[in-house]
Amino acid sequence: MEKKNKLAIIVWSGTVDKLYPVAILSSAAAAGGWDVELFFTFWGLNAIRKENLSQMKISADFAEYAPAVAQAVKQMNFPPWHELIRQAKSMGNVRVYACSTTMEMFGIKDKAQLADFVDEVVGAATFLERAKDASVTLFI
Repeated sequence: MEKKNKLAIIVWSGTVDKLYPVAILSSAAAAGGWDVELFFTFWGLNAIRKENLSQMKISADFAEYAPAVAQAVKQMNFPPWHELIRQAKSMGNVRVYACSTTMEMFGIKDKAQLADFVDEVVGAATFLERAKDASVTLFI
């Protein structure tokens, strides 16, 4: 039996210039039949709080491009990054994990405070076990 490809991404950043690539890569992998494991931690975890989903923060490195990015997203009627994650999940085996340690650090009490596409709250060791056979592993 042929090994199935797997993409594992540690989502550390919470700015749209990083979250869009996470969502696009996840969608492409899911469409191609890959398994996808996403581990949201630190500022990435903060981005999946329900109240933060619609924020369009861009990293300081690219702040000068923020108006152009926002305009392009609007003109192209491009879905928000979190909708792309939902679409990826509907296409294939995409699992989204929230880091339990970061949740505690940030005072997030339970999964109900997070986006509805989060599958589980797990620790780093659990994520590493699930991602250890990934064909591609990224830290974004």
